[in-house]
Amino acid sequence: MSYFLYILKSKTADKHYIGSSENPQRRLQYHNSIEKGFTPRYRPWEIVYTKEYETKEIALTMERKVKGWKSKEMIEKLINGNVKL
Repeated sequence: MSYFLYILKSKTADKHYIGSSENPQRRLQYHNSIEKGFTPRYRPWEIVYTKEYETKEIALTMERKVKGWKSKEMIEKLINGNVKL
């Protein structure tokens, strides 16, 4: 089963959320509706990047890699296609 790395961008703030899921669209709906955690403060969200991987383990590894960058500039470069994973 395919698994995806996804990046959401807030439509109201200059914030990104990085995650992985087998269904990024369903996760987007979840992030736009939950009432606790990081995502409610910056709703609404939109998906700005997805990349498909063969396994959940690979997608989680890529998620940790991108989160480890701790750089908005690097995340924007990935979204714009200027950095490859």
